[in-house]
Amino acid sequence: MPDSGVSRAQREQHPYIPVAGGAAPGISVPAARRVGLLVTLVLGGLTALPPLSMDMYLPALPEVTDVLHAPAATIQLTLTACLTGMALGQLVVGPMSDRWGRRKPLLLGMIVYVVATAICALAPTAELLIGFRLLQGLAGAAGIVISRAVVRDLFDGEDMARFFSTLMLISGVAPVIAPVIGGQVLRFTDWRGIFVVLVAVGAALTFVVWKFLHETLPPEERHTGGFTDALRTMRGLLADRVFTGYMVAGSLAFAALFSYVSASPFVVQEIYGASPQTFSLLFGINSVGLIAVGQINGKLLVGRVSLDKALGFGLVVISLAAIALLLMTSGVFGDVGLLPVAAGLFVLMSCMGLAMPNTNSQALMRTKHAAGSASALLGTSQFLIGAIASPLVGIAGEETAVPMAVVQVVCGLSATACFLLLCRPWRSGGLSG
Repeated sequence: MPDSGVSRAQREQHPYIPVAGGAAPGISVPAARRVGLLVTLVLGGLTALPPLSMDMYLPALPEVTDVLHAPAATIQLTLTACLTGMALGQLVVGPMSDRWGRRKPLLLGMIVYVVATAICALAPTAELLIGFRLLQGLAGAAGIVISRAVVRDLFDGEDMARFFSTLMLISGVAPVIAPVIGGQVLRFTDWRGIFVVLVAVGAALTFVVWKFLHETLPPEERHTGGFTDALRTMRGLLADRVFTGYMVAGSLAFAALFSYVSASPFVVQEIYGASPQTFSLLFGINSVGLIAVGQINGKLLVGRVSLDKALGFGLVVISLAAIALLLMTSGVFGDVGLLPVAAGLFVLMSCMGLAMPNTNSQALMRTKHAAGSASALLGTSQFLIGAIASPLVGIAGEETAVPMAVVQVVCGLSATACFLLLCRPWRSGGLSG
C-alpha cells in the first residue's frame, strides 16, 4: 500500500476520500501518511471486532452454563446466534451503505452493537443472552461489510489487493489473541466482564469512526431505490459469472480455514495427544504463516505477478496440502504422528494469505457501482458456507481426523474448479501475466 493510502491524483478527483480534518486537496505527504495509517487501523479494527466478539467469549462458556442454569447446548446457541447475525446483517447493511453512504450505516451499526453488547453483559437469562447476541452479530456485521466497501471506494486494482493484505495483518491477529484476552479477563472478573471489555472496544471504535473516518461514497454514486432495487442489484451481481466465481472460490477457501479452526483443538489434543500449550503454539504459528504470506502477497507479489496467478497458485497449494493431510490422517503412510500433520496444516493455512485477499480484490474490482451490496454477498457467502462445513469435521466421531481432511479436500478442489470454470482467468491474461 502506498504510504499515503491514496494518491494525490485520487484526492484531487475524489473529494470524499478521508483526509485529516477534512483538509483540502493537496494535503502534505506526512499528513497523508498519517491519515493512511489511521484509516488502515480503523478499518482493521472494524474487521477484527466480530472475531473478538466470537472468540473472547469462548473461555467463558462453562461459567455461563453454570451461572444461567442452562444446558450446554442452549449456551452454544449464543455462538450460533452471533454467527447468524453476522451473516445476515451484511445482507442488510451492504445495500444500506450503497444508498445512504458508508458513514451513517456504520455509525448506526456501531451504536447498536455497543448497546446490544451492554445488554448481553446484564442478561439474566440464557434466552435474553441469545437474543441480544443475535442483535450484536447483526450490528457488528456493519464493520465487516462497510470496511470492505470503503476499501473499494478508495482503491482499485493492485492497490486494493495491497490494502486487503495489510488488513489481514491486523484482522488476522484477532482470532489468535481473542481467547487469550478472554482468559485473562476471567482471571479478574466473571463472564460478564468480557462483554464489558467489548463494550469499551466498541465505544472506542465508534468514536474513532465518528471523528476520523469521513464519507467515501459521493452522493452522485449512491443508489436511490429501495429494498426491491437492492434485491435487483444483488441478483445482477450474482448473474455476473466472474464475480460469482471469485465469491464462491473465496468462500470455499474460507470454509477450508473454518474447518481447521473447528477441528484443530480436537485433532491436535485428542487424536495426537498434544497439550493445550502445544495446541496454542501450533495455532499461533499457523496464524503467523497466514499473516506472513498475506504480507508477501501485498508487499512483494502484487504489481509483479498477476492477482489471478497468485490466487491460482494459492488454491492449488491449498488443495495439495489438503490431499496430503487426507493421505496422512487416513493411514496411507502409516502412523505419521503430529509433526507431519502440523506441517500440512501450516501450508494450508499459510496459503489462505494468497486466496482470501485476492478473491476479495478481484470480485470487488468488478463492482464499483455497488460495492456495499457486493461486499455483503462476499461476507454472507463466506459465513454461510463456512458454517455448513464446520459441523462436518466431527461427523465420524472423536477418533479420526479424516472428516476434517475430506472437508478441506472438497473445499480446496471445488474452489480451484470454480476459479477456473467461472472466472476463466486465461481469457483475461490473468494466468499468463
